[in-house]
Amino acid sequence: MINIILASQSPRRKQLLEQAEISFQTKTVHTNEDFPADMDVALVPLYIARHKALAVQQSLNDAEKKQSLIIAADTVVVLDNQIIGKPGDEADAIHILSRLSGRRHEVITGAFLLLDQQEVSISETTAVYFNELSEEQISHYVHRYQPFDKAGAYAIQEWIGLIGIQKIEGDFYNVMGLPVNKVLKAIAQLKD
Repeated sequence: MINIILASQSPRRKQLLEQAEISFQTKTVHTNEDFPADMDVALVPLYIARHKALAVQQSLNDAEKKQSLIIAADTVVVLDNQIIGKPGDEADAIHILSRLSGRRHEVITGAFLLLDQQEVSISETTAVYFNELSEEQISHYVHRYQPFDKAGAYAIQEWIGLIGIQKIEGDFYNVMGLPVNKVLKAIAQLKD
């Protein structure tokens, strides 16, 4: 019997796996999210996700390691080949959304699945195009939704996604934090 562990406290990742009717538990181990300064930004999420998965695996006993399929993920927002992290405060969130306004950026998620010695790496990139946002729209969103725990200072499934996003190219759920379709295929592959 395989036990699925989500190595994440993200409410959005939990929600997506629950909606996919996956039975899982959550377990996290604090890990350093630093990465080499010269690393290609597209590789950063997978690098961090792998460290999260390995940290959780190392916290398990030998029997649990053989029976636990660990899913870890990390998502970054990239603008002008620069990673835009989570905002530090309200002013930072307003600044980030002002930078994204009227522009295209990429959301890259790395997912790393680990079952005993088997590994599957997934990287997904979605292009997101924002409309021009007014100062009032940005201010309203930041004050009302307080997106301080979100990379890029926004959540596509919230109000800002409805009024602010012109279009996306790629996986919607990837922008929420997990390319669910690819993850489900990887789970099936590892369970076989």
